[in-house]
Amino acid sequence: MDFELTASMMCADYGNLKKEVRELEAGGIDSFHIDIMDGRYVPNFAMSLNDMKYIASAARKPLDVHLMIEHPNNCIELFLDNLRTGDTLYIHPEAEYHPSTTLQKIINAGMIPGIAVNPGTSIETVYEMLRIVKKVLVMSVNPGNAGQMYLPYVGKKMTRLLSMRREMDFQIYWDGACGADKILEFAPKGVRGFVLGTTLLFGKKQTYGETLENIRRLRF
Repeated sequence: MDFELTASMMCADYGNLKKEVRELEAGGIDSFHIDIMDGRYVPNFAMSLNDMKYIASAARKPLDVHLMIEHPNNCIELFLDNLRTGDTLYIHPEAEYHPSTTLQKIINAGMIPGIAVNPGTSIETVYEMLRIVKKVLVMSVNPGNAGQMYLPYVGKKMTRLLSMRREMDFQIYWDGACGADKILEFAPKGVRGFVLGTTLLFGKKQTYGETLENIRRLRF
């Protein structure tokens, strides 16, 4: 079974960020998930533009940048100018008046366009955008904080999206409250990747390599 594992860097040790990046890459992480919050779209702040720039310069693996900000089109160039071809940018469609315009800028810059879908956002609301994005980040918790409880109705939304992904040509990624049970259930169904935080990856006694190997082999 083939699925991707991405590290939620808001859970990393910021005092040793260079070491964290090196050890995660050596351990076999597939990408680095960067949460950018503006304190308005979500009532919190997370990583900064400078954090993203540093990880982009230090990492060999791709970045997945999740913009939890109002009107990302107003500042999207700040992110595009500091990322690499093949990195991913997710926006929240409801945070923008014309999200397809923002997604087109991401495509034109050589990045991978994605949308993040909140638990309370219906598939019907984002349906047309599914035709132009390559990745859909399904939020199983409300965005803005780490360590939240899983909202069980998200599973039905995930099932619907899985039934649409081949026809509309997008991949699905899981973000929020990602425990062993979610990977065991949804990886076989076709979810392409999982964002790992404190539940499975950070703060463990094993090395990142040992932890990631156990997850890939579904040894929980």
